Amino acid sequence: MAKSRRRGSLVWLFNPRLSIGLVILVVMGLGSMILPWFAPVDPSIQASYMRNLPVSGVHWLGTNSLGQDIFWFLVFAIRNSLALGVLVAVGVTLIATIVGLSAGYIGGRFERVVMLIVDTFITIPLLPILIILGALIRGNTSFFTVGLIIIIFGWAWDARTVRSMALSLREREFINMARFSGANTLQIITREIFPYVSAYMVVGFINVVLFAINTEATLAVIGLSKVEVPTLGSIIFWALNYNALFTGQYVWLVAPIVATVTLFLGLFLTSTGFNQAFASKRGVS
Repeated sequence: MAKSRRRGSLVWLFNPRLSIGLVILVVMGLGSMILPWFAPVDPSIQASYMRNLPVSGVHWLGTNSLGQDIFWFLVFAIRNSLALGVLVAVGVTLIATIVGLSAGYIGGRFERVVMLIVDTFITIPLLPILIILGALIRGNTSFFTVGLIIIIFGWAWDARTVRSMALSLREREFINMARFSGANTLQIITREIFPYVSAYMVVGFINVVLFAINTEATLAVIGLSKVEVPTLGSIIFWALNYNALFTGQYVWLVAPIVATVTLFLGLFLTSTGFNQAFASKRGVS
């Protein structure tokens, strides 16, 4: 009986969008984490195989002009891009949550100083900074370095949104009750306010993953990231650099584009699915 009640209490969380999105992410995520253990060689090493081999049972997507197996390079690329996205999302979410909740609840001079810093970071354009840094240290910008830069300059928007939510909550009756009962600032923020913004942070986390992957891919395609490391952007960079379309190596270019679109679709459906589920629980839709 208790188990059935628990299952029933989670029914609100499932909808077609979320289910499809999660299936896509689980398949691509687990596949990119498990399959590399079975890779015969490091796919980033050039001249590992004969060049420009067609699709076959040995090379599922053929080989490219660099003598690399396209399938294994793509598997490693998905893994690395997802790792970057999750790393950036964790950093951005932590900073945005801590800054936004503390500024929104504490208020006063502390809030004004914090929001001045937040607004300053919001006005700084991220992509030009990444392009400039990538051009200065061209070829040596690892995707983890790119991730760190995205974290540094990408947390402010979410922090402002969380702060707005905390502002609307701090004068609620249950917050006053917690304050009068002797709860300190940290306890009120973590126990009373955070549960109300956690739903937004889940959606925001997924959106940051998508944004980080897209940003790194953009930099890699134009050659400003470390293209030797397999990512969804670097595989497209090499395919364009070696004129895959004009030499008839369509798989080399089409496969990463299809994988990128599928991954983005999974992230988008998961994000909107969670948003729809939380809105349905609140009775908004």
